[in-house]
Amino acid sequence: MSASTSPLIHLIDDDEAVRSALALLIGTVGLRVQAWADPQAFLRDFDRQSIGAIVLDVRMPGISGLAVLETLVAEGVDHPIIMLTGNGTVETCRRAFKSGAAEFLEKPVDDEALLDALQKAVRDHVRSRERNAADRDARERYAQLSEREREVLGLIVAGLTNKEIGRALNVSPRTVETHRANLFAKLEAESLAQVIRRYAALVEGRV
Repeated sequence: MSASTSPLIHLIDDDEAVRSALALLIGTVGLRVQAWADPQAFLRDFDRQSIGAIVLDVRMPGISGLAVLETLVAEGVDHPIIMLTGNGTVETCRRAFKSGAAEFLEKPVDDEALLDALQKAVRDHVRSRERNAADRDARERYAQLSEREREVLGLIVAGLTNKEIGRALNVSPRTVETHRANLFAKLEAESLAQVIRRYAALVEGRV
């Protein structure tokens, strides 16, 4: 993974001393950090395609961390967001989680708690992006199937044998085998288990 694609932590806090201390701490576990003093500049300029997480202070001048959180969620930003506050209340915590925060930590931040939360957030984000990419790839391959191939695939996923599929579609087992071979090639699948694992939810309309 190159530096430009390795996980990046966006740290937004108007307190310079806190930014410097947390950036140094986060760097100790090998994560890159981009620190922002101005939440408006962050909202304007940060790379939404990057992999990583966001650490966001609740109380900042101009726009609160909660407002930034709600803006990011409304934009569909998928980065896990960890909220920090020196004046936490139950209502603030409730609003943060309800708005989509991944974690809520009080200042002074426990170093281990923050690093554990960040490393989990990064792992979750990487897995989420990989899962989304795999889903897009499956949809694109599925779209290449003919209507008959989709019927055959649906019956394969339902657990029918070639003979049973032939009877259901009123075609010969040899014709079913041809459709089956064609759809396996289009889906670039090497086994029945792979087909079911990747396409069952799509065929059954669950995704």
